[in-house]
Amino acid sequence: MRTALIVIDVQESFRHTPYWEAVSNPGVTDDVNRLVEICRGRGDLVIWVLHASPGSGSPFDPVNGYVRLMDGLATPLPGEPMLTKTAHNAFTTTNLDQILTRSGIGRVVISGIRTEQCCETTARLASDLGYAVTFVTEATATTPLPHRDAPTDRTLAGVLADPATMSADDLLRRTEQVLAGRFATIATLDDVAAQPAGGEIPVA
Repeated sequence: MRTALIVIDVQESFRHTPYWEAVSNPGVTDDVNRLVEICRGRGDLVIWVLHASPGSGSPFDPVNGYVRLMDGLATPLPGEPMLTKTAHNAFTTTNLDQILTRSGIGRVVISGIRTEQCCETTARLASDLGYAVTFVTEATATTPLPHRDAPTDRTLAGVLADPATMSADDLLRRTEQVLAGRFATIATLDDVAAQPAGGEIPVA
């Protein structure tokens, strides 16, 4: 079974969002780079995805110049698709499914930002489309999630002090719990590195 690594939204936009200082994984680019190196070494296809929200005026609006791969991230090689999505998952507004089908892909490995949002949503849809999904939480990142009723102008300190805020660690645990055994296999970088080309990913 051929595998594709999907790198989701590891882009400069996030460095310009209000809560990035509290990110779960400040070294996410290093972890994603290691995953890219592992997958390239096995001959897996690497697919890069960016998120754009045209007209929003946000860091995800292309006019602001941040919808680009995060500084320090590996450079895509010729032949590695670069997609731009406008939905949370990487399928609905791109031709990702066609690329995977055309390339004979049966398994996808998920990495990127944010763990519980675009990464988790992509994993769920990939599973529903019939792909075997490996979710490498170690190569994802997220930030604390304020309660839905929290004021939108609250500072990071205020968000972190609010007991209704879901911490980044809680979000990571929740994502793993709801995906495992339903939509994905949860794996570490070492688990993926131990997988032979075309083989199942061993999980300790």
